[in-house]
Amino acid sequence: MITHSPGGVSGAEPVYLDANGTEPLRPCAGAAMLDAARLVGNPSSVHAAGRAARALLETARGTLARRLGVEALNCIFTSGGTEANVLAMHGLGRGRRFLVGRTEHDAVRLGVPASAAGPVEWLEVRPDGQVRLDLLEQALARPDAPPAFVCLMLANNETGVLHPMADVVRLCARYGAHLHVDAVQGAGRFEISVRDQGFGSMACSGHKMGGPKGAGALLLGGPAPARVEPVFEGGGQEQGRRGGTQALPAIAGLAAALEEALDTPRDLAPLRDRLEHAAVQAGAVVCGGGAVRLANTSCLALPGRRAQGQLMRLDLEGVCVSAGSACSSGKVAFSHVLDAMGLGELAGQAVRVSLPWNVTVQGVERFMAAYVHMTAATREAASPVVQA
Repeated sequence: MITHSPGGVSGAEPVYLDANGTEPLRPCAGAAMLDAARLVGNPSSVHAAGRAARALLETARGTLARRLGVEALNCIFTSGGTEANVLAMHGLGRGRRFLVGRTEHDAVRLGVPASAAGPVEWLEVRPDGQVRLDLLEQALARPDAPPAFVCLMLANNETGVLHPMADVVRLCARYGAHLHVDAVQGAGRFEISVRDQGFGSMACSGHKMGGPKGAGALLLGGPAPARVEPVFEGGGQEQGRRGGTQALPAIAGLAAALEEALDTPRDLAPLRDRLEHAAVQAGAVVCGGGAVRLANTSCLALPGRRAQGQLMRLDLEGVCVSAGSACSSGKVAFSHVLDAMGLGELAGQAVRVSLPWNVTVQGVERFMAAYVHMTAATREAASPVVQA
C-alpha cells in the first residue's frame, strides 16, 4: 500500500519524470564528451590534431548511420532536433506544398519555409491522436497540385501516441510525396531504420536519448550524398549542407547515448501502466490511451484542475513532471495537441509523465502517492462546508 506524508518526503531527492523534456545524461555519454573535449583540433583542419578530431567525428557519424539506417554521408549533424527539422523543411521542401499534422511540435508547425507552394495544409487527427489516413490521402490525391512535403512525427511528445507510419509511407510513395519524420521522441527508444521504413528524411536529438543537449542530426534517405539547400552557409561543413564547426563533444555524447540506448533496451510499459491505473482510480483521464504509444509516456488530465496548479503541487511534493512541450520558455499553456484531439477543456488540465531510462519503482511509487494526495486535496477544497 502507498503511504504519503503531507509536504513531500523530507530530505529525499526529487523524482525526475520528465524524460520527454530531456533524459538524464547517460554516464557513457558523459565519458565520451570528456574524451572528445580533450581533442584540441578542429575537424576541418588538415594537420594531425585536426585529423584526430575528424576521425572521431566520422566515427560518430558512422554510428548514427548504422543504427538509424542511412548512408554515412546522409547523416548531417545539427544543434538539435529543432534545427534538424527546420533544415529538412527549408533544405528539401522548396516549391512543395506542406501537409503538416495538427499535433506536430512547434518546431515543425512554425518552421514551414516561405518557399513553400502555398499555405500549410493541416492534417487532422482522430480522437486518439493518430493522423486521419483518409484525409491524408485526400490531400495527397489533389489533381494538378504541386508535389507534397508531409511532416508527421513518429511519436508525439505530449501523449506518446505513434502514428501508423507504415500506412503513411505507402500513401506518400503512391503519390510521390516526401515524408519527413520528426523522430526526436522515438530515436533511441526503439529500433528505427530510415532506409527500411521508407522515410524521406528524419530528425533526432541527443538529449532525448540520454545524450547531451546541443547535438542532433538530420538523416536522409536515398543514395549519398543527398543534396540539401543549407539554411546558412558557414564554412561548408557537412558536405556544404550545414555550415559551422561541429560541436564534437556533444556529437560524441549523442553517438554513445544512441548506441547504449539501443543495446540495452528497457521495457517501461509495466511501470507506465501501473502509474496510469493509480491515476485513473484517482479521477484522471489518460489522453491518447487507446492508441499505440511510447512505453514511457502518460498524459494525465484531471478534470476541473488546471495543469499549472497540478505542476506546482507535484513539484512541492518533490516530483518533476511537465505539461506538454518543454520548449515554451517555462510557460504552461493550453495544449494544441490535446485540442486537436477534441479534448476541449482537458487541453488545459493535463500533465505529462515521461519515465526516463533510469527510473526506479520507488520513484514511480512516489509519483503515485503524490498524485493521489493531490487529487484528494482537490476534492477536499471543492467540498462545501457543512455547518453543525
